[in-house]
Amino acid sequence: MHKAHTARTVLTAFLTRRAWQETAYCLLSFVPNLVGFTLIAVVVVALGCALTLTVLGAVPGLLFLVAGLELARGLGAMQRRLARGLLGEHIAEPPRPDAGCGRVEGVKARLQDVTAWRAAAYVVVKLPVATLGLWAVSWWVIGALHVIAPLRWAAGQRDFSLISPIPGLGLRPHSLSAAFTAAAFGCAILLAAPWLTRAFVALDRLLLRALLGPAALDERVRTLEETRALAVDDAAERLRRLERDLHDGAQVRLAALAMSLDMVREQLDDRDRPELHRLVETARDNAAETLTELRDLSRGLHPPALDAGLPDALTTLAARTALPVDVSVDLPERPTPAIESLAYYCVSELLANAIKHSGAHGCRIEASTGDGTLRLWVTDDGRGGAHIAEGGGLAGLVQRARTVDGELMVHSPAGGPTTVQVRLPLHA
Repeated sequence: MHKAHTARTVLTAFLTRRAWQETAYCLLSFVPNLVGFTLIAVVVVALGCALTLTVLGAVPGLLFLVAGLELARGLGAMQRRLARGLLGEHIAEPPRPDAGCGRVEGVKARLQDVTAWRAAAYVVVKLPVATLGLWAVSWWVIGALHVIAPLRWAAGQRDFSLISPIPGLGLRPHSLSAAFTAAAFGCAILLAAPWLTRAFVALDRLLLRALLGPAALDERVRTLEETRALAVDDAAERLRRLERDLHDGAQVRLAALAMSLDMVREQLDDRDRPELHRLVETARDNAAETLTELRDLSRGLHPPALDAGLPDALTTLAARTALPVDVSVDLPERPTPAIESLAYYCVSELLANAIKHSGAHGCRIEASTGDGTLRLWVTDDGRGGAHIAEGGGLAGLVQRARTVDGELMVHSPAGGPTTVQVRLPLHA
């Protein structure tokens, strides 16, 4: 049974969709690879490296190198799409380099782009494989020409030659029997063609995974970032759930208890013992204090104002602050809840620090988004001199920002003003 299945697989391989898709892949990927190899390896990289060795050609040489690397990146992206569409090979898009600010930084970032250099290496290494793939495609064409040899003989063609994919095995049918022999040879070629094509495509798959996909370290970093984002979002959701439970459960019961004790106190008169008056009064005050502390704790877990978004939450926070605070917020794109919570906490702590330590008379909060980043500025007109000290409040904020790949920078010259900038990703 197993032998029969194997024989059927071998005999019908050239009829399968996979065989035709792999053949189309070999055919379609050859020309772009040949052009890319010529432009990148011969013209751009070689010419660019040669020019960089001269004083006058340094700048044009660098520009040639950057253009070649960008072309390699584009060819790599096209190759990934082609492999995904015809081979079902899903290769993740490697991250683009941070171009930084300015032309010099942009050129430097592109020259240090490991992904582009790996794509250029793929274009160079792929050429022999692509050539072998094109040779495998020729087996299909040559096999088909051999198969129709009897038809050509019957149609009156007597003087024709049949080439072979293997040098030295060409045929020149001089009779009908020789034409049928050529047809049998063509059937053998067609049976071998899909397996030969598959072998070269398998080699190309290895090159695709090794050179056009994310590096192992990049893939590990991306996995860790995704895991961290899930953990941060889950923690934020748990805090929101805990805040709702406290608000709808414990706070409501404590409020009811305080109201009940008020009612008991009103029912007491001068005929009751003074100890009973004091006991009820103390219980009522304790319930009110506990309710206040619980509300503060609940706001610390997840401020209810954040449900309406970070702009409203910052405005509410500024209104509750002892100092006059100006708020300027421009957030066309809303961050995730976890980032909003972290941003609110940072601003709240910075305002508290300004009130306690700076001697400021006023503060300003600014918030904006751009390039996938949330930027916050908290400025006060105090005495200045703030710095990040180990174990201090600012150091704690730095650590909190780093948990999501954010950063905190302090500019606080003596005499003020103090400006603290917080940069956080829009998504954890």
